[in-house]
Amino acid sequence: MPSPIWTHDALSSEAKPYEGRCWRLVEAQHRVSTLRLVDTLEEQALLEELLEATKPVVPPECGHLDYLLATPFRYDAPYPHGSRFRRAGRTAGVYYAAEAPRTAVAEMAFYRLLFFAESPGTPWPSNAAEYTAFAAEVATDRSIDLTIPPLNSDREKWTCLTEYEATQALADTARAASIDLVRYSSVRDSAGGINVAILACRAFAQAKPVERQTWRIRLSASGVQAICEFPDLRIGFCRETFAADPRLRAFNWER
Repeated sequence: MPSPIWTHDALSSEAKPYEGRCWRLVEAQHRVSTLRLVDTLEEQALLEELLEATKPVVPPECGHLDYLLATPFRYDAPYPHGSRFRRAGRTAGVYYAAEAPRTAVAEMAFYRLLFFAESPGTPWPSNAAEYTAFAAEVATDRSIDLTIPPLNSDREKWTCLTEYEATQALADTARAASIDLVRYSSVRDSAGGINVAILACRAFAQAKPVERQTWRIRLSASGVQAICEFPDLRIGFCRETFAADPRLRAFNWER
C-alpha cells in the first residue's frame, strides 16, 4: 500500500490545539507483583529501584513524568515490532491512549485475543485479569486530527487493520513538523471511539495520572467481558466483534 504524501509544511499548516484526558490500561500487577518477593515496603521500594536501573533510560525531556506516562518513551532498547505510529527498531516512543475508557478497554481486549490467536494451544485463564485504567491530562498547540478534513481524505490508509506503513510515514513527518499528538479513529472500538498517539512528552499537562479505574477482563469461549468497579460499567465483546481482522478470522474460541 503506497504511503500518502503529506509534507512537513502540509502537516504543520494543519496543526491545532488539543486538550483533554486520555486513557490507557495496564495490568494491575504493575505494583504488587514485587511485594510477594520481599518482607517489607522498604524492601519493595529498594527492589523496584534496582529493577528500574536495569530498564532502558527515560529520555531527559520525559524525566519529570510518572513512570506510567514515561514508560512508552523508553527507547534505548530496540522496539521489537512496529505499531501504528512507531517503526520497529531503535525508534522514538509513542504513548498510545484513548479518549474514553471504553475505547481503551476495546483496544486491550483485541490485543489480549491476538496473543491467544498467536498461541492457539494456550487455554483460557481461569480467572478474570485485573487492570488499572488511568487518565493523563494532555494539552498542546501542535496536534493533527486524522478524523476531519483534509487529513481524513486518507482514512482508508489511516485505519488499515494490519498494515502500518502509511501511518508510520505520517508519524515521521509529523515529528519533523514538531507535531506532539495525532488524533485518529480506533479500529478496535465498534462504537466509533477515538484514540490519540502522543509523540512528545511535552504534550502532558500534568506529570502524573489524574484519574484511575479498576477493570476486570474475562476471556472465554463466548467472547470478552469487561467490568469496572467504580463507576459501574460493563462492556461485552462477542466472537464477531474483531472478526474483520484477518489474524482473528480463524480464531480458536474452544480451548
